Amino acid sequence: MAAIRAESPDVIVAVDEEGGSVTRLEASTGSSWPGNRALGVAGDLAVTGRVARRIGRLLAAAGITLDYAPVADVNANPANPVIGVRSFGPEPGLVARHTAAWIGGLQGAGVAACAKHFPGHGDTVTDSHLELPTVTASRETVEARDLPPFRAAIEAGVQAIMCGHLLVPALDDVPATLSRPVLTGLLRRELGFQGLVVTDAIEMRAVAAYHEPGEIAVRALAAGADAVCAGISSPDGSSVYGLRDAIVAAVRQGRLPEERLAEAAARVRALVDWHAGQAPARAAAANDPDDDLGLTAATAALRVTGQARRPVLARAPLVVELSAGQHQAMDGDTPPGLAGALAELLPETRGIAVHAGDPLPDLRDRERPLVIVVRDAARHHWIQELLGEALRIRPDAVVVETGLPGPPAGAVYVATHGNSRASARAAARWLTR
Repeated sequence: MAAIRAESPDVIVAVDEEGGSVTRLEASTGSSWPGNRALGVAGDLAVTGRVARRIGRLLAAAGITLDYAPVADVNANPANPVIGVRSFGPEPGLVARHTAAWIGGLQGAGVAACAKHFPGHGDTVTDSHLELPTVTASRETVEARDLPPFRAAIEAGVQAIMCGHLLVPALDDVPATLSRPVLTGLLRRELGFQGLVVTDAIEMRAVAAYHEPGEIAVRALAAGADAVCAGISSPDGSSVYGLRDAIVAAVRQGRLPEERLAEAAARVRALVDWHAGQAPARAAAANDPDDDLGLTAATAALRVTGQARRPVLARAPLVVELSAGQHQAMDGDTPPGLAGALAELLPETRGIAVHAGDPLPDLRDRERPLVIVVRDAARHHWIQELLGEALRIRPDAVVVETGLPGPPAGAVYVATHGNSRASARAAARWLTR
């Protein structure tokens, strides 16, 4: 980071650090902080703000300027494959309140927040990393359901908003990222947002399947975006130079007004100036009263169904994770957490991952308690089948759902509303006490 700053002191450094399942700073261990759905279930706006402030302090200490968070999408569709527990919930008012609290906490630590994915990725059944999602709702539904969190974000002073690669026919017939009616008409003029508009990653198949990267950048800027999120796909940086050349060519061809680029540059400069005016974030002190905040917040989000003597686990269990893999927004190095969290408390804990197409391990040893971990079981038929098979063998099993809860199953059913390390630790402590 020091080398980057030496080249350009005003550089904006941004990451995806949502807490919960999408973490960059703690990718190797899992996040110390519960994600949005857990915070929404816990229901304490002050806690949401404090969690975001602690994340902001960590980001500030690492030299980060801008955090691509919070997710402000209303998860209206339980079958959504990419938002899910990244959303504060399915109700617009709740999502709006927690979005504002999260922004206040993060920006209070001197890191700019970026609410995403405008105009709302919550009512989709398609992952925009893989293909273009369509939101079929009416304009009235979009305004009543999807826009309130973004209105709340703007009122809270959010510094940036990320547009999603979404087709919303009620708003326009092109994806929101490339739509002037959406970015300039709706976001700028109707909602009054004057901060930085940044695109979601232009390598995502939702747009990359239809246009070359340079063309996506040009169209997004013309629509009203101020910054283009692009990965470096070539070691020598030629992919970035390709974007630059496409933008220059579009200006020369009259497709992209210079005034639009000047406006975008001014908004980038405004974010740099905002960051320069922030007080340095306070470093975490020894015995900080918020040291246990992540665990406390995650514990408040636990919801348990079923009756059992405490502790539920008196002996080291076999933990079987029915693993559907990680969605595209997650870091591939982030490990699943419950088996490890239980092993810290019950050292003889054994963990096994079962993937689609795998058979179940032998579950007949009743001397060892059985814990079955699932994520979004209601979305995966194979998980439902294997879970049913496992419970026929071991009806005494504990089931831990780390995604969106479905019908309770097992002797004890624990919904954590997230698969962060904090949520895993909270579940492990509850099961062993």
